[in-house]
Amino acid sequence: MKQKTAQAVLKTLRVSPRKLNLVAAKIRGMKVESALNFLTFSQKRTAHDVKKTVLSAIANAENNHGMDIDRLYIHEAYVGHALKLKRFHARAKGRASSIQKVFSHLSIKVAEKEV
Repeated sequence: MKQKTAQAVLKTLRVSPRKLNLVAAKIRGMKVESALNFLTFSQKRTAHDVKKTVLSAIANAENNHGMDIDRLYIHEAYVGHALKLKRFHARAKGRASSIQKVFSHLSIKVAEKEV
């Protein structure tokens, strides 16, 4: 039997996927309530954006699929690479070094725990 899930996606977030995955890995498999508590008091800068995405996934689950909020948990939280802005930094003797400003995508799926 296929499990019913709801999803929220945040695209082109101005943070590296490596840093964003640190926060996403912490909330995988957590109940939604404890994940929101963790994200509220987290010291990471990206925790605020992840929290907004989790809240959006909860709203999608309730409004679009009629799921019970009290039984929701984070089924999947994964991070993908987005575009890279390539810039340069002027160095001595007319040389240049590269700067890559990376973006990432965040996708969060929530599902209901079976009773």
